[in-house]
Amino acid sequence: MKHDIRGAAHSTIIDWVEPDSSVLELGCGGGELLSRLVTERSVKAQGIEIDDASIYLCVQKGLNVLQEQVDAALRDYSDKTFDFTIFDQSLQRVVRQPDVVLEEALSVSRKTIVGFSNFAHYRARYQIFFKGRTPVTASLPYEWHDTPNLHFLSVADFRGYCDSRNILIEKAAFFTGSGPTRWWPNLMALTGFFQISRGIPAG
Repeated sequence: MKHDIRGAAHSTIIDWVEPDSSVLELGCGGGELLSRLVTERSVKAQGIEIDDASIYLCVQKGLNVLQEQVDAALRDYSDKTFDFTIFDQSLQRVVRQPDVVLEEALSVSRKTIVGFSNFAHYRARYQIFFKGRTPVTASLPYEWHDTPNLHFLSVADFRGYCDSRNILIEKAAFFTGSGPTRWWPNLMALTGFFQISRGIPAG
């Protein structure tokens, strides 16, 4: 039986988010995650989305959503406006300057949750090494010409990014096609999810 990675990942995020928190989801799509957070965690939810059809779905769910490009969305918020900001696959798909936007997210919220498809999954490596082709996997299901992804990163890439910028990884979860995993996530995981916050400045 195929594992519902998206549903499991959303359940993990919901478990991480504290009840009654204020939450901003960037690139919220049709509002599936935000809707569950409102129902199951009683959060004060705000979404950012650019697609008209997705915004319509959010409005149908009773969600508060602003139509704006994610790269420009955080500039008008003051520090620690939210308890959580969330990127559920949106960092790699809709954010053109992830380094800038992540820094802004860590400023406007106490904690940031980032989820993405792992480009270093062993099936992706196999397709690149043996076939010389852009990989297509369960978490990267698109051909090169129709992919929504702007950035391709791995679990190791994100860990290295956090280390280099004094970003604290508080929690992490990884998912395969058959369920959660803790073993060799950079090789085995199809998707990775991290809860991060601003670390204590060095020195």
